[in-house]
Amino acid sequence: MTYKIVPKEEMVKQIGVKFGPGEWSTLDQERINTFADCTEDHQFIHVDQEKAAQTPFGGTIAHGFLTLSMLVKMVEGMGIMPENVVMGLNYGFDKVRFLTPVRAGKRVRAHMEILDVQEKEGGRFLVKQGITVEIEGEENPALVAEWLSMIVTG
Repeated sequence: MTYKIVPKEEMVKQIGVKFGPGEWSTLDQERINTFADCTEDHQFIHVDQEKAAQTPFGGTIAHGFLTLSMLVKMVEGMGIMPENVVMGLNYGFDKVRFLTPVRAGKRVRAHMEILDVQEKEGGRFLVKQGITVEIEGEENPALVAEWLSMIVTG
């Protein structure tokens, strides 16, 4: 996928535009273990396959924050950009909800909708993106989020 490039004066008109789904990403046990090491979150439901098998999950699950951190990759090439972009910055989240645990080995992918665009001083745009992360073969999403990006133009 590639970003939709629009003239600056057309940015606000992009509210409601949907993108995706993106490419599938597998949250396998190796990735989960690496994330656990990086964040020092070694709770058994993430890293102890034998003990986690005894829970209602039936096995290990990915950290919610792992799924959240994968958003950058999952939305790669999705979204809108005004002409003459200098840089884009993470601005934060208005909402994040972890709805369904992602079992180790499952694949996830993102869907995006432009929820809001606000033009700021100095050629900047604050863009709110609604993100839903789908789990392959599951009815309910892994997470939903309202992700804010600040886009700076030249």
